[in-house]
Amino acid sequence: MKTFILILILTSSLLSIDLDWLHDYNKALEVAKKENKDVYLFIGADVCRFCDRFKSVTLSKKEVIDTLKENYVLLYLSRDQHEIPNHFAIRGVPRHYFLTSDGKIIHEDMGSREPDGFYSILDEVDLKKE
Repeated sequence: MKTFILILILTSSLLSIDLDWLHDYNKALEVAKKENKDVYLFIGADVCRFCDRFKSVTLSKKEVIDTLKENYVLLYLSRDQHEIPNHFAIRGVPRHYFLTSDGKIIHEDMGSREPDGFYSILDEVDLKKE
């Protein structure tokens, strides 16, 4: 039980590293419209080694953080804690969705990525928006 609580604390602290995560889908769309941004939706699980690795390796990098904050409203939904709209897959996490401010899916991806691999995903998203 102590290990589970420690994992939850570490996961929560990793998600708060200079990132302003929202945890409500509708609120994220509302903010995105207001700020004229797209939405980056990261779906994870409370106990997920691949999610934890993605957070600690990729989401801990200042360059990644700066890029995400500049271009996206950030939405994290845990399949164990949050209400996730039915049109998003919740099996096989981590999942990455890039959405318009209207909720239209621009790009979908799955898995833990190193920073360079995550930048490749961001490039794909940019190409799809053009």
